[in-house]
Amino acid sequence: MTEYFKLTHYPLLAHLASGQHVWYSFSRESSQMCDFCHQHGEGKKWYLDARNYSEDMLSDLRRRRFLERFFGSPDHLAKGERALGKLDKIPSFFTRGIRKKITAKQKIMHFGQVVPIEDIEKILGFTTSVVRLACICRHVAFGPEHRYCYGISLAPQGGELIKILRDIDPAYLIGPQTGGLEFLPREDALALMRENEEEGLCHTVWSFVTPFIGGICNCSLPGCMAMKASVTHKTPVMFRSEYLARVDNAMCSGCGECVKICPFDAFHPHKRKTKALVDWKKCYGCGICRNACARGAISLVARGSVPETASLWL
Repeated sequence: MTEYFKLTHYPLLAHLASGQHVWYSFSRESSQMCDFCHQHGEGKKWYLDARNYSEDMLSDLRRRRFLERFFGSPDHLAKGERALGKLDKIPSFFTRGIRKKITAKQKIMHFGQVVPIEDIEKILGFTTSVVRLACICRHVAFGPEHRYCYGISLAPQGGELIKILRDIDPAYLIGPQTGGLEFLPREDALALMRENEEEGLCHTVWSFVTPFIGGICNCSLPGCMAMKASVTHKTPVMFRSEYLARVDNAMCSGCGECVKICPFDAFHPHKRKTKALVDWKKCYGCGICRNACARGAISLVARGSVPETASLWL
């Protein structure tokens, strides 16, 4: 069955509709990442399809306006997070449909997916330029600059995306008190993201009016608004990765380091010298637990190879 919802009927969430009266539909069936892959990746990983990074997509006036609003006024993130906090206080029976509408809207406008470092390396392999800049989420959450985000483009010097940012001239991103826009060699960007993993951050890719992908973020709680929405407020705005963590019990020493680093609490609480155990229903497949395992006991397997989570993407 299909239901309809007018976001502007709910003032707390009206900002998600950018002030416009827009109708969205959703299916009661759980959404699967394979839909994105079929629609935007010809049945393969959509974020590895170079066409989804095409400069031509930035000629779309709607996309340009969305980028201008998104980066020009970061306060919209704080408003959204406060609105979700208020939804949390209402019984889930009444809010389940509203959360689905938010997810449906985000899939159209700005949606992410968790991506392990191997696939990040593949993305950097076919993009032409990488630009490091301040994280908009952490700017809203903490204030001081945290440089965990990367603009990626098939064009040199960041292409049209960077031109749009410069036209907006957001002081929090490129003002004189910031590190500005850092144009990095791919190897340096990849090395920094590997360091981010050691800090406990997971990698994500983001669309700006789907399917255009313009950014790679390195996410963790409590600073990442997307993780707050998806994990804390149970309102998904990003897909889980194409993978799951798997532990080799023969190699596991029971040290518990994976439990400490997992940003999704996907490992069962550690007891002295017990083997690590993954809760696959919580695992987002980011793969950063592998870095914490001194014995190399953790690997990633394809999500589709585990029947109980093969269709669990949100």
